Amino acid sequence: MVIGTGFAERYLTHDEIRETCARALASVPLHGRCVLVLIPDGTRTMPMAEMFGVFQELLRPRVKALDYLVALGTHQPMTDEQLSKRLGRSVVDGHIGDTHIFNHHWEVPANFVQLGNIPAREIGEITGGLLSQDVPVTLNKLILDYDHLIVCGPVFPHEVVGFSGGNKYFFPGIAGAEIINFTHWLGAVVTNYNVIGAGYTPVRAVIDRAAAFIPRATWCFALVVTHEGLAGLYFGSPHEAWKAASALSAKKHIIYVEKPFQRVLSVMPELYDDLWTAAKGMYKLEPAVADGGQVIIYSPRINEVSYTHGKLIDEIGYHCRDYFLKQWNRFKHYPGGVVAHSTHVKGLGQYDAATAIESARIRVTLATGIPEERCRRVNLGYLDPASVELEEWREREQDGWKVVPRAGEILFRLKPHGSAAAD
Repeated sequence: MVIGTGFAERYLTHDEIRETCARALASVPLHGRCVLVLIPDGTRTMPMAEMFGVFQELLRPRVKALDYLVALGTHQPMTDEQLSKRLGRSVVDGHIGDTHIFNHHWEVPANFVQLGNIPAREIGEITGGLLSQDVPVTLNKLILDYDHLIVCGPVFPHEVVGFSGGNKYFFPGIAGAEIINFTHWLGAVVTNYNVIGAGYTPVRAVIDRAAAFIPRATWCFALVVTHEGLAGLYFGSPHEAWKAASALSAKKHIIYVEKPFQRVLSVMPELYDDLWTAAKGMYKLEPAVADGGQVIIYSPRINEVSYTHGKLIDEIGYHCRDYFLKQWNRFKHYPGGVVAHSTHVKGLGQYDAATAIESARIRVTLATGIPEERCRRVNLGYLDPASVELEEWREREQDGWKVVPRAGEILFRLKPHGSAAAD
């Protein structure tokens, strides 16, 4: 059963949010238990301070312990200052009073416990034969210190899994490298073009299967958020809450256009501080760009490809999926998550192994603080950000140009009669 509500045309008031949370939390036997809440990092739009306040008011008096774990995946850990801004309370040494705010330290192998293994045969069935290998299911062992695990995070169209949220906060949120790399590469094989905003995907099915190994009670608050407010709030099992939220996200976060764009300027907000995260400005626009068109990721403040994976990306560059598939022996030792990111940024394309010629469907250009030499080296275009005139772009919308402010969360698609072809 799902508790909650959502609206396509208005936003929830604080009283409605509090009342929904009260009903949801009253439905679960949490009294005297230890509860761990999984939350997003700073790269997701989310009224986290409001939700934190409601949880502290309604839940903290009932439970033995109420702590929080930031589901970083492989993102950078958050500082006390960043956590304070996120939660609306002063965080000191990872604490707010007797509540502990943990970062998921994915870089420390000792932090993980293996909960099970999805056999190759089952993976083959789930993926329709696309991939077939054993997938170890590992999670941050901190979860074993708690009786109940509650996911609290937003749902948006997502390049790897279809729609974010739900069990994705476990995998990849607090998961080990093996399943992170596997699921991301699976999404890349299907391609962002065909996965993003597609509903229940093979990647989601693998994540849900992995979640069945979690030896604790799991619950989920799934939120549908825009920059104007909270449109939907749903509580239940991670799968059911996600399902309800993704249906509303499809209405709130997808814009259908009549004709494909020729050039797009994705203006990236301060949520993103490297290309690894700001690449959502490509993912969310690719389905609406014409063959031969261009996406420009615009953010003068970004000066790094990836704070975590930049060295590996410098080695392999950005390429279409088939560039890697047709040279797999050359690239198979690289982490699947890094190779997947490469293909997602480059987009659909073809690679002729006989001539070693790669042809991308669209051009991807960086107008950032990343130097031109590095952009060329990783196989992306470069545009001096100082040359970008927003008014010029707006004046040329009739020519198929498009400025997308605060890009990265709204997905653009062609209406069914559109002409751009999928791979």
